[in-house]
Amino acid sequence: MKHPATDPEPLNLNSLTPRQIVEELNRYVIGQKDAKRMVAIALRNRWRRQQLSPDLRDEVMPKNIIMIGPTGVGKTEIARRLAKLAQAPFIKVEASKFTEVGYVGRDVESIIRDLTELAINMVKTHRLEAVQHKAEQHGEERLLDLLLPPSPPRPGFTEGTGETATSTPHDSHETTRSKLRLQLREGKLDERTVEMETQERRLPVGVISNVGGLDELEGNLRDMLGGMFQGKKKKRLMKVPEALKHLAQEEAQKLIDMDDAVREAIAKVEQTGIVFLDEIDKIAGRERTAGPDVSREGVQRDLLPIVEGCTVTTKHGPVLTDHILFIAAGAFHVAKPSDLIPELQGRFPIRVELSPLSKDDFVRILTEPKGALVRQYQALLATEGLAVEFTKDGLEAIADIAVQVNERTENIGARRLFTIMERLLEHISFAGAEWPDKAVNITAEYVRDRLKDVVKDQDLSRYIL
Repeated sequence: MKHPATDPEPLNLNSLTPRQIVEELNRYVIGQKDAKRMVAIALRNRWRRQQLSPDLRDEVMPKNIIMIGPTGVGKTEIARRLAKLAQAPFIKVEASKFTEVGYVGRDVESIIRDLTELAINMVKTHRLEAVQHKAEQHGEERLLDLLLPPSPPRPGFTEGTGETATSTPHDSHETTRSKLRLQLREGKLDERTVEMETQERRLPVGVISNVGGLDELEGNLRDMLGGMFQGKKKKRLMKVPEALKHLAQEEAQKLIDMDDAVREAIAKVEQTGIVFLDEIDKIAGRERTAGPDVSREGVQRDLLPIVEGCTVTTKHGPVLTDHILFIAAGAFHVAKPSDLIPELQGRFPIRVELSPLSKDDFVRILTEPKGALVRQYQALLATEGLAVEFTKDGLEAIADIAVQVNERTENIGARRLFTIMERLLEHISFAGAEWPDKAVNITAEYVRDRLKDVVKDQDLSRYIL
């Protein structure tokens, strides 16, 4: 499968069928057909829900998903690409980093607060891009005011008298300003400096603690004390291009309504937000011990209200989690999905198993995705004038060695290809720039010669993780 070098036209999510969503995911993730089908259906169901009447719309809950499979087979990448395709707020968290309320660790509600912050930044960035042209115009006018301050009016001058003598200075000023504007746009003023009034960076305010539940306190303290430590305004010299960029940024900030942006961001989180809970298997298990089970069942029970739907208080206002899509993932080598508490199991109705990657999958991963490893290394080495070509048998040899090392040591899936490729191209990357012959062919013989020690020595292969 070959992909065009140029990016395709932007897609209208509303028009994408599940089959088309899968085709888009195929551009980045190899294999895992079942998982792609499930997430495509989940994404399409969100659009379907928006078409329902308001009374029925609120009754339709998201179909949360559990992905089961070893590391490096595409679980995280599928979720991340799905969120990017949907232009939805997305956050990835490790379930093992959270602990039961009252114990040292992060509060599970911080997931939603972090997701809200990401959504606000997403909306803000989008709005800044929309007003960028207007902001640049305003910034240009302010810069011209610095370069050519307006001339003071003459004593006794009365606007609208129609006297030619009094209008001449104004006309002259406008003519000079027009000439400066033209020079500015042509880059003739790039070496000039102007004196700008800027704000010093304020002192960061934070709470140094790992105690769960202090995330909200830290946010409140930052809001209350941040204004006390704002830097004073100071004057500094800038080159004209830097000053223009600075002024355009200031003007863009003035042009957007942050209150409205926050409301839009919260709506995005509530309606289209995606939370990827990785390592969910690390908190599975309900064995009883003498003391409280802090790392497992306690975390599950704290996650349960978030997943089933509740209201989380943030510094920007309340956020409802009823329609946030949760995608959980884990290897489940030791624990099983059935080891999760029944209440949490019921909130993940869709379960899909991701298959281990085969040799053919590795070959496809090396060549087919938009950002395939082979293309990355070819582009990197091309900066040194090196033309690196991979033969078909060379790619198959790389894939075969990756499979062997995964079988002999820890199976880390497609991530093994990164370590294999680094080891394979180490010599070329180090000395290739000095070679007179800039053409290099990576054949099966070359691959086996460079990686023979890795293949033969099981212990050695453990050191290239």
